[in-house]
Amino acid sequence: MTSRTDPKPAPDPNPEPAPEPDGPEPEGGGNPEDDPEELYENSPCGQLSTLPDGRIVKVNATLLDWLGYRREELVGRRTFSRLLSVGGRIYYETHLAPLLGMQGRIGGIALEMKAADGSRLPVLIAAAVREGSEGRPALVRISVFEARDRRAYETELLRARREAERERERVQQLATTLQRSLLPPALPDIPGTELAAHYHTASADEVGGDFYDLFPVSGGRWGFFLGDVSGKGAAAAAVTSLARYSLRAASASDPDPLRVLANLNTVLEHENHGEDPRFCTVVHGLLTPGEHGCGITLAGGGHPPALLMRADGTAEYLHTPGGQLVGVLPNAHFAATTVRLAPGDTLLLYTDGLTEARTAHADGRHGQLDGGRYGEEALLDFAAGLAPTSAAEAVTAVGALLEGLGEGVDDDTAVLALGVPASRKAPGKPATPDRPDGPEPLRSP
Repeated sequence: MTSRTDPKPAPDPNPEPAPEPDGPEPEGGGNPEDDPEELYENSPCGQLSTLPDGRIVKVNATLLDWLGYRREELVGRRTFSRLLSVGGRIYYETHLAPLLGMQGRIGGIALEMKAADGSRLPVLIAAAVREGSEGRPALVRISVFEARDRRAYETELLRARREAERERERVQQLATTLQRSLLPPALPDIPGTELAAHYHTASADEVGGDFYDLFPVSGGRWGFFLGDVSGKGAAAAAVTSLARYSLRAASASDPDPLRVLANLNTVLEHENHGEDPRFCTVVHGLLTPGEHGCGITLAGGGHPPALLMRADGTAEYLHTPGGQLVGVLPNAHFAATTVRLAPGDTLLLYTDGLTEARTAHADGRHGQLDGGRYGEEALLDFAAGLAPTSAAEAVTAVGALLEGLGEGVDDDTAVLALGVPASRKAPGKPATPDRPDGPEPLRSP
């Protein structure tokens, strides 16, 4: 019987090429990754081992290449700390080495190592203690990671941060200078009258739209105003400047507060033709000093009511009901009222940054839309606690209140106070023994 064998398969006409080896074949064959010594010597990071006293007993080729040393210059001759900069050596010996002894390992420590040529190499190190058979430290293994790129990044980041801080300082200085140009440098001295003002800045980076002024007009009278332009920044500052100029110019020809506000409304309404119309709220007044106090006429255009603190310890709002925003309508309506300040009385004007400030809950959280605004009722109670008070004392107290509200004040606030001293002599007339220093307080009708 004859035997029968299977035919051999035909060879593949397009055989796949054999995979290329990852590297040169090591002597004796085998995978290079199986050679622990080669892996240690050419690791991507520096490696060294020291005795507990810091003497180097082993170092890999990577670290030698970074630092420019020969192996025999380090092994058995140098301690690890001697390879560090002076500051790094002190930090390692006084902080890191004791910490390593207590915890057994440390990591992510930024240091500088000294190369053989004197240059410095920024590094991050991680270290671990290897214990001997008796449980005592026998060896310290240290991994060193080059951090030149990271140091360059940190340096650039620090440079950019400092430049940003300098730029912010320039912006703040510009905003402060511009803000000061929109306020009077000082209030004038009016015989028989006390004056005080305060401006609270909510943000040092932006120019607010709050403004005030007090200036002489015809007939020995004085015009004054306090207002708030919508918005912030350069656009609001431009409108603020226009409003101040218009109010003073109109007062020079006709100081009647209603006519002054009407004139300002015409000016602003004509300017509001862009995509970002601006308006303001204003209270404008005319002060007439007298022998027994001061007469005041106030006209309001959409502004919070003035606060009157009497010599008898009472406080009340002086409303100008019906006054509309300035610069919105071509024929806006404004309302006026009159009051007489007797000795000991003080009139306080303010912008809504005070009454719209957010107050804090008992746990320190700021209120939002749940009644957390400071409000006119709280301000009236505050004023009642101050009365009777002088203009300077009232402004100081309001300034302290604004500081106490802290971050809750998110809008600039201007405050202007006018008062008559409690012990007031008639201008140019000295007090006599048979006459008291001041007349009996007069009340507004």
